[in-house]
Amino acid sequence: MVIRDDGKLGSDYKSRLYHIYNDPEVKDDINRRAQEQEPLPDLVINGYYLLGKDWLETANDWQRNPRISTPPVMITVANRTETAARVKFAFDHKKIRIDELCNPDRILHIDSKVLEEAEAKEEALDFEEPNGENEPEEDQPRKESKKDRAERLRKMVDTVGKPGEPGKQIQKVISVGMLSEGWDAKTVTHIMGLRAFTSQLLCEQVVGRGLRRTSYEVNPNTGKFDAEYVNIFGVPFTFLPHESQDGPPPAPQTAKTRIEPDIEKQQFEISWPNVIRIDHTYRQQLELDWNRVKTLVLDAYNSAKLAELAPILEGKPDVTRISVIDLEELGRKYRWQKIVFETARDIFDQMKPTWSSNKEILLAQLIRIVEQFITSDKIQIIPPLFNQDEIRRRILLTLNMEKVVNHIWLTIRQSDTEALVPVFDAEKPIRSTGDMQTWYTGKPCERAQRSHINFCVYDGTWEATEAFELDHNSNVEAWAKNDHLRFIIHYIFSGVVQGYRPDFLIKLKSGKMLILEIKGQDSQKDRAKREFLDEWTKAINQHGGFGHWCWDVSFHPKDVAGILAKWS
Repeated sequence: MVIRDDGKLGSDYKSRLYHIYNDPEVKDDINRRAQEQEPLPDLVINGYYLLGKDWLETANDWQRNPRISTPPVMITVANRTETAARVKFAFDHKKIRIDELCNPDRILHIDSKVLEEAEAKEEALDFEEPNGENEPEEDQPRKESKKDRAERLRKMVDTVGKPGEPGKQIQKVISVGMLSEGWDAKTVTHIMGLRAFTSQLLCEQVVGRGLRRTSYEVNPNTGKFDAEYVNIFGVPFTFLPHESQDGPPPAPQTAKTRIEPDIEKQQFEISWPNVIRIDHTYRQQLELDWNRVKTLVLDAYNSAKLAELAPILEGKPDVTRISVIDLEELGRKYRWQKIVFETARDIFDQMKPTWSSNKEILLAQLIRIVEQFITSDKIQIIPPLFNQDEIRRRILLTLNMEKVVNHIWLTIRQSDTEALVPVFDAEKPIRSTGDMQTWYTGKPCERAQRSHINFCVYDGTWEATEAFELDHNSNVEAWAKNDHLRFIIHYIFSGVVQGYRPDFLIKLKSGKMLILEIKGQDSQKDRAKREFLDEWTKAINQHGGFGHWCWDVSFHPKDVAGILAKWS
């Protein structure tokens, strides 16, 4: 396991690569319905570079061994299908620039829907018509049916790492959720965890995928099997000690309040459009006002260039057997023009779906803009040593590619957008307070009169004051605190995609919907959130199918009445 690196530590004083999913720069990003071409968070890419470099060294060692005919396998365990698709896209298109690991023919993406079809033995897509008109000619290969593809995929899954079988050359497996306990691949050497691990049992199940022995030969010198290891990032695995009866009894649990929609107050239900993203229609000639372009700060402290791994024995790292992964070679390998082109290509992938003109013209404009940005004073690298040393600067830009891509793309969106088009969740285009699942809290709360939710949970006295006003103000038809409602506005700040949850949703008697945020002290990050909130409301209002939406900010506990009157 990775025990330390030269980057910023998490709040638990562990490497941020220890539980990648829980990192503030990762969790919101990979929990949204993102498109496959959207770049992965930089910490995820950073982890893949380190783990991938170690995998490459293992692969080279195995190739030199004539008794081994299959490659080592890296597994990614993802939290959702959209994340898995982004990982697959990143490797297929060499976004992780370890070419040997980015061979699409050797990458297996396990789609649960396809496997379910194989289990159900559903009929093939290409069935024969009664008159035989669709029957292929004898010299034409039969088109692979959906069932056949599912069977082929299952066969590859079951034979990963087995010589002479369909899965023999697979070296990268991308799984949503868990691989079955019966999966018996013996060539797994590296695991990347990109999901929540809420129990040690989950961690043990994932790590267990890599602890199938490849050799049962006894070492004649020791009389024992040689140790075999799997290197893991993002799986917070530890051996738990046995429970002890010693020590004082645990403190009694505090009483919890049940929070849920009140069926007797359904007249106060609030609904909203469930937007997964907002597409932009761009001007055909991209022009940036460089005087208005914000500076992007890249801190070397936030990126790991060197990581140390140690075997875990009896729950503790064996620091006498540390191995090191160093990414200095990455800076020597990728020159400036390569970095410029890869950055432009990533932005191109984001803009291509809504670009109506010539795609080559778009790419040429993006290359010009990226080159101008990277060589300008609009990108600041700290400490200065990393800005002055060419190799270190290239390493840092490569490891922070998502931040650079998102920053430039955001600048283009703000400067060259002609129209906004909201894209709704196809499975659930509208959400409401009635969708909230029951949960429990020990925080202070009070019953709400005009809210569909039975109690309003308070995070501070300011919220309590404003909730009282919302319950009594004559301009308010209904309201709800945005707590566990899953109303999220995704925004970009310092090149990182994060989730913003405004404090209150308010239905006014005038028919308008007001999104209200409480803010004691304003910051640049808060202003970035409001820019995306403003874009969201403009897109919904331009759509016209969800009434009129507006937003505001309360900077003082007693200004909410004036805000309600302004929008009524």
